[in-house]
Amino acid sequence: MYSFPTRAKAMVDAMRESAAADPARAIAFQGSPGANSHRAAMEACPDCLPLPCFSFSDALEAVKSGEAGSAVIPIENSQHGRVADIHFLLPESGLSIVGEYFLPIDHALMATGKGPFQAAYSHPQALGQSRHFLRERGIVPMSYADTAGAAAYVAELDDPTVAAISPPIAAELYGLQIVEEHVQDSSDNMTRFVILAQQPNDPAQLMGEETMTTFIFEVKNIPAALYKAMGGFATNGVNMTKLESYQQGASFAATMFYADIIGGPGDPAIDRALEELAFHSKELRILGTYRQARRRG
Repeated sequence: MYSFPTRAKAMVDAMRESAAADPARAIAFQGSPGANSHRAAMEACPDCLPLPCFSFSDALEAVKSGEAGSAVIPIENSQHGRVADIHFLLPESGLSIVGEYFLPIDHALMATGKGPFQAAYSHPQALGQSRHFLRERGIVPMSYADTAGAAAYVAELDDPTVAAISPPIAAELYGLQIVEEHVQDSSDNMTRFVILAQQPNDPAQLMGEETMTTFIFEVKNIPAALYKAMGGFATNGVNMTKLESYQQGASFAATMFYADIIGGPGDPAIDRALEELAFHSKELRILGTYRQARRRG
């Protein structure tokens, strides 16, 4: 479904045409031109051809179908936590994580006029990152598919009581005025993106480099299963930097876990830890081993 705002469609069409001419260089992202994911794609892969997609599912499907060689997807924010649905979409996509990128996030309040404003549109993540700013001014947060698309939508509405929270470049792209800069509640606001492709990296080719490995697992439904599963990482000195749970299905009986560790398969300590994890798990799936974009530890 082609649901980009009218103000964004001409740019989207031009980007799609360029990407179609050289799919291997195309990198899919969710959102309209000017969104933070667009910025992340261009900064992480300066020579890429950005391919705008309306949803995260569309961006992943573009890689699966061969329309794009890779996709860049936000996975977590330092201020507002993990991005909704990503933990479900990544395993279901069948794609592999081949890289990561950290993007400093800076939001601006923009509109066709100077206010006062009754409502502000943006992606739920951006609204959450600016919730104190909005509450202090009595502005009602309104969810939109992406930050830049929200700016294009507000430009179309041409309602002086409605604003958008978006990257500053969106104001230039869609003809809005920046009313207030740096509206995020934290000055060190940062989003981590992962880069996905059809083929995984070969961990053997990354030996000797600082790497991360991401995987999901479901422990057996027995007492202390998670405690036992995690023991192998402690006894083998493997640093786990992230462990999050999420429910699989509506029974609330099958809890999946998403984890990041420093290093990769081929390291004897990590191989032993993963072997022990597999023994205590009903399912274990590695989503990718990739170079660290930022050193941990």
